[in-house]
Amino acid sequence: MKVKYDAEVDILNTTSKKQLRKILLNQRCQIPHSIWQQKSQAICDRLSHWQLFQEAQNILTFTSFRQEPDLAYLWQNFPHKNWGFSRCVDQDLVWHQVAIADFVSNMRSGTFGILEPCSDLPLMDLENIDLVLIAALASDRRGYRLGYGGGFYDRWLPSTKAKKVGVMFDEFYVDALPNDPWDVKLEAIATDLRLIAIAKDTKK
Repeated sequence: MKVKYDAEVDILNTTSKKQLRKILLNQRCQIPHSIWQQKSQAICDRLSHWQLFQEAQNILTFTSFRQEPDLAYLWQNFPHKNWGFSRCVDQDLVWHQVAIADFVSNMRSGTFGILEPCSDLPLMDLENIDLVLIAALASDRRGYRLGYGGGFYDRWLPSTKAKKVGVMFDEFYVDALPNDPWDVKLEAIATDLRLIAIAKDTKK
C-alpha cells in the first residue's frame, strides 16, 4: 500500500507554526521505516556528490530524531572530515568535534532524548566552519525553515558565516511557510529528490 503525503494541502489551510509542527511531525512519523531509510540514503547520495560538500572540511550536522533524515552514511563514509555535533546547554547550542572512529562511545542520549556528544569532547572551531547541515520539518522556496520551536538554531545561526543547508524529505518542501522576524533563512535545501539553491534576494 502506497502512503500519500500531502504536506502542502495541510499548510494551505493552517496558519500557526504550532499547528504546522503537529501536522508535519505526524506525517513524517507515518513514513514506513524502509521508505525512510531509502529517502535518507538518497539525501546522503545527493549531498556526497555535491561539490560544496566534497570541498568542505569542517561540517556541523545532526543526529536523526523523530524520523528526521539519517545522515550517518555521510560521516561513516567521510571520516577524514571534521564533524561537529551539538549539545543543548540551557538556551544555546554547543558544538563538539566527534571522532567518527569512536562515534558510539563519544555520544550519549542528551536533552530531549537527542543523541549528543559527550561534554568532555573538544569544541569545534566555529570560526572555520564550511557547512552546516540543519534538520527541518519543512522549508519553503524563500529559505524559511520550520523546526521544533525551541529557537536554538535561530539564536545560533546568525553567528556563523558557513553555508546553511536545510535537510528534509522532498514532500515537505512547500511554497510558503509562516515566518517571524527572528527566523534565519537557509541558503540551500537538500532533499531526497533535489538540491535547491535559495536566491539571496528572495523576498518575504
